[in-house]
Amino acid sequence: MKTPSFSTSLFFTFLFTLSHSHIDGRFLQCLSLHSLNTNTSIIYTPRNSSFSSILQSSIRNLRFTSTSTPKPLFIITPTQESQIQSILLCSKQNGIQIRTRSGGHDYEGLSYTSQLPFLIIDLVKLSKIKIHVEKRTAWVQSGATIGQLYYEISEKSRTLGFPAGTCPTVGVGGHFSGGGYGNLLRKYGLAADNIIDARLIDVNGKILDRKSMGEDLFWAIRGGGGASFGVITSWKLSLVPVPVNVTVFSIDRTLEQNVTELIHRWQYIGPNLPKDILIGIAIRRVNSTIQASFRTQFLGGVERLVELMEKWFPELGVRREDCIEMSWIQSVLFFGGYSIEESPRVLESRVSLSSLYFKAKSDYVREPIAEHGLEGMWDYLYENEAENALVLFTPYGGRMSEISEFAVPFPHRQGNLYKIQYLNYWEEAGQEVAGRHINWIRSLYNYMAPYVSKGPRAAYMNYRDLDLGVNNSSTTTSYVQARVWGLKYFKNNFNRLVRVKTMVDARNFFRNEQSVPPFST
Repeated sequence: MKTPSFSTSLFFTFLFTLSHSHIDGRFLQCLSLHSLNTNTSIIYTPRNSSFSSILQSSIRNLRFTSTSTPKPLFIITPTQESQIQSILLCSKQNGIQIRTRSGGHDYEGLSYTSQLPFLIIDLVKLSKIKIHVEKRTAWVQSGATIGQLYYEISEKSRTLGFPAGTCPTVGVGGHFSGGGYGNLLRKYGLAADNIIDARLIDVNGKILDRKSMGEDLFWAIRGGGGASFGVITSWKLSLVPVPVNVTVFSIDRTLEQNVTELIHRWQYIGPNLPKDILIGIAIRRVNSTIQASFRTQFLGGVERLVELMEKWFPELGVRREDCIEMSWIQSVLFFGGYSIEESPRVLESRVSLSSLYFKAKSDYVREPIAEHGLEGMWDYLYENEAENALVLFTPYGGRMSEISEFAVPFPHRQGNLYKIQYLNYWEEAGQEVAGRHINWIRSLYNYMAPYVSKGPRAAYMNYRDLDLGVNNSSTTTSYVQARVWGLKYFKNNFNRLVRVKTMVDARNFFRNEQSVPPFST
């Protein structure tokens, strides 16, 4: 085959640009016909000087900032639900895919990339929060961040909280719809377990609440991923009680301090502790050794925590001086990477403390891993590509074991000792560098296969991993194809999600590389 001449290449580029310009014009005309002013500041095209900064503002994984990453035809930042209704209608008419972004933390960039012509509905301006202290409820719009929610709660009450994540810049929209967990999960379960209503705009542009959408769809969006079913604009939360003071500690131990034995022992302790205690572990290579940080939050005072540690985990050697008593909102700052002396208002910032290239994977552990199995993991952490790698162990048990695996789509409940998140970060751009670091984490993941859940090897949807399988980006996504990754994320709940999808979006308008498909149409 002859290589196209320079003039031929230019011709095809011209046709591609012309085609997109035609789509652009028809789409904007459609919006105008549906009372959305196309001269408004909420619509950005690549011709706008601020287009790139708006696009980059919520990209949390630098892997998706390259010039080769597909860019949207439009970024639209609606300020009211009626604008989203018009966007959906005109997108359907013009064959434009939708990506909905609330915080931009999707690990594989699916909230702001697509291989087909697409636009981004960026919910950043839909971020209002209303707290009702007496009823212990809150309404929060999907474009708000977890940090903003925590701050607003703390402004109204010292004894109310919400069981969501520890990274303050995560948007609540994706976090809640994928499950959402944090330091309160052993006491109160997931964020999704504490959602009591929602507002969703469906494929026909109808605005639905829990009553009008029905219990099947309301079930699906609390852990099944909202992007498969519509655009969720807000959530009603059941807030949870927290004490005036909580206690935290972070204790580091190395190989020279018997860290392998401590982690092995923790597997029997962490999931069985009283619900008020969560001891997570962050494992990394530090200089020439392996270090584990035992990071703990206790819903109570210092003295009681020290007593419990002496009873349950004396091997860790927790002392009173290791512990810090503070308010719940200060613990949010502590685990979010801020100084507890800072004003909680810093949680309102949408700017991440760091921005790097990364790849992540996840596992669930149902039987304790033997010490030699852990030691094999340490071997991987000594490799060159693991300089900035991190392995996180999060204990389950407590409330997580009491909730049925069918209560919401998130199924990883009783029988799971803990969850593993593998992360590998790097600072240099380039495909070769990325390839080496991604291959490293895949190798570690392969090594761990004998030690983790099987049939299926389960994974957490909010730690999106396209290695597990992808859908076709066409409208005829194969149910069989999607089952490959769907059973890992949702286990026996996957078929119910497919039934709900078929009921509310049979033509598969809302889709991405790992969206729930309808049954064949």
